[in-house]
Amino acid sequence: MANNKVTDADALAYHLEPTPGKFEITATVPMTTQRDLSLAYSPGVAVPCLAISENPELAYDYTNKGNLVAVISNGTAVLGLGNLGALGSKPVMEGKAVLFKRFADVNSIDIELDTENPDEFINAVKLMGPTFGGINLEDIKAPECFIIEQALKEVMDIPVFHDDQHGTAVICAAGLINALHLSGKLIQEVKIVLNGAGAAGIACIELLKSMGAKHNNCVVCDTKGVIYQGRTEGMNQWKSAHAISTELRTLDEAMVGADVFLGVSVKGAVTPEMVASMAPDPVIFAMANPDPEITPEEAHEVRPDAIVATGRSDYPNQVNNVLGFPYLFRGSLDIHARAINDEMKIACARALAELAREEVPDEVALAYGTKLSFGRDYIIPTPFDPRLIYRIPPAVAKAGMDTGVARRPIVDMAGYELSLKTRMDPTASILRGINARARSAQARMIFSEGDDERVLRAAVMYQRQGFGKSIIVGREKDVRARLEAAGLGDAVDELEIVNAANTEHLDSYKEYLYQRLHRKGFDQTDIHRLASRDRHVFGSLMLAHGHGDGLVTGVTRKSAHVLDLISHVFDVGPHDGAVGVTAVLSKGKIVLISDTLVHEWPDENDLADIAERGASVARALGLVPRVAFVSFSTFGYPISERAEKMRIAPEVLQQRGVDFEFEGEMAVDVALNVQEMKKYPFSRLTGPANVLVVPARHSASISVKLMQEMGGATVIGPILTGIDKPIQICSTISSVNDILNMAVIAACNIR
Repeated sequence: MANNKVTDADALAYHLEPTPGKFEITATVPMTTQRDLSLAYSPGVAVPCLAISENPELAYDYTNKGNLVAVISNGTAVLGLGNLGALGSKPVMEGKAVLFKRFADVNSIDIELDTENPDEFINAVKLMGPTFGGINLEDIKAPECFIIEQALKEVMDIPVFHDDQHGTAVICAAGLINALHLSGKLIQEVKIVLNGAGAAGIACIELLKSMGAKHNNCVVCDTKGVIYQGRTEGMNQWKSAHAISTELRTLDEAMVGADVFLGVSVKGAVTPEMVASMAPDPVIFAMANPDPEITPEEAHEVRPDAIVATGRSDYPNQVNNVLGFPYLFRGSLDIHARAINDEMKIACARALAELAREEVPDEVALAYGTKLSFGRDYIIPTPFDPRLIYRIPPAVAKAGMDTGVARRPIVDMAGYELSLKTRMDPTASILRGINARARSAQARMIFSEGDDERVLRAAVMYQRQGFGKSIIVGREKDVRARLEAAGLGDAVDELEIVNAANTEHLDSYKEYLYQRLHRKGFDQTDIHRLASRDRHVFGSLMLAHGHGDGLVTGVTRKSAHVLDLISHVFDVGPHDGAVGVTAVLSKGKIVLISDTLVHEWPDENDLADIAERGASVARALGLVPRVAFVSFSTFGYPISERAEKMRIAPEVLQQRGVDFEFEGEMAVDVALNVQEMKKYPFSRLTGPANVLVVPARHSASISVKLMQEMGGATVIGPILTGIDKPIQICSTISSVNDILNMAVIAACNIR
């Protein structure tokens, strides 16, 4: 999309930094002591080896087989790029592997096989069977993909799934269920035209037929026209299976009176005249990648009654495979399935269709910047619907159990759904929601440190990813040189570069600053020096005058010093209501720690203020706030004078009658660990705390930096709240992505 530009340099940098590739392997067990190593390897490992040798089913208990999928390709049909070879396909297969993890918590390894011989490919995959709980085939050209998948299904006792075929078919079927429902038609009666008789097309028509579509009502076309009985040119056994007795010979002829068009072919294959000739309320799934057979605008111009879906995210009704394969495998793995059969695929499609008819959660609407409701522009759920993980796998698992492919059926389905709800990392959806809000806000973001390459790269990303306009404080010559050195020379003309020498507002800035500071020991010379030479002050003055909507700074100077400079322009002192809240993201959890920036040694009233600001930020991030006043003391033991204020602060909150959960004082493990929390049944917290109010700024700083350096946590903040304008102060060790995140938070006006 025009407002979300991704350059070649961006794509290469994404795959290069912070380490080459898109994932790494981490241990799930302790690996520190000699005893750990003795258990992980010799001699302890011999015990599960012998157990599995005697009972192979125990591999699902003692190894990662039950949650491990191989993404396997030979690179003969990579995206829309053609035959790039095995090595050329590796970035795509790595990407597929991380999508498995991101959407369904399925561990996945990419494997690229350097052969175009189907027999060699089949044998290689078959021999790897004991390692995996499932096989996801990817980007293999037709007709070899049919041969390979069928042969592997016959010889392997784990699910084998070619996503290019069946993934597209499942999502297509889900959308078609709802499109026909809206148009009042039955699948048994509609005329369906398919253009594109490759892997995805054949799989789509076969699945629809298994759902009730009549063979003679389905017209399949390829580059040579209609596939009819008796045709010999360009035929194979898979096409022949869908040949019908008909006088139709071209796609134009086939489209006359058609109820449904399915396209997995090429851009422009369908003309407005073809669409005009279709039956009333036509359904058009133009799924060619990256550009559809006909755009929704072109289709609706001649047929306003059409329901249109494409494969693109910038149009409604995206047919996106990520809605299917992660959840199909999740459900299959959880019953230790021997296969993924048609019944499981149909169950997945029906569950997706049913989900789209339900009211859409607010967080989904927030993420997409619009209210979604079932109808012609919303027949397929969005990929980021949080309900997918606990609605689709149970449907798939149940179908697998009903059809006898489950090795270990799920007894407690309600418990299974609950486990899925708590399985996924909430931080991704939180960050996604913030990004969507930022794109909707289109804020003009001031980046005050144009002399730092990280800041410049973040500013370019902010603008190119469609969040809004980036304004750089710096000298144009210096900015240009740094961007060119970073390989982003073409971005210079996209950015607005401002400094004291080229602004027409310097005099009004200085007058404003003088009025604030002349009774604090600053003379006109001091004011001129601050306004014209200090970029933190200059950026703050721009923001105060409405010449930008948010400010990101702090990358080149320590936070305390930057805050002091900002205080010349804004009231950001401890008694001005300002609070610093830092978000710590680690191992699928998010915790807000405050105050990390403003209050050196807060008293009980300050702590109550900090708690309210922390709860406000939590809500802005989409969390239900649960606040804990943390200390080394838990509910009065051990007794300490220094912990007294942490005991009194909750009482202050109670007197204020706040509308969020809070408790204290308590140790951090009691606040965050469910098992420890159970020892205190009188606690007012209904779950682990997500806002921690600490006794002093130094303890907050130590906690955050320790988590960042030793725990590998992602840190966002401190988020400066309680002031008039959105200002976010980065740390000096911020990465480009950290700076971008802070800009996005500023754009969302989280303060």
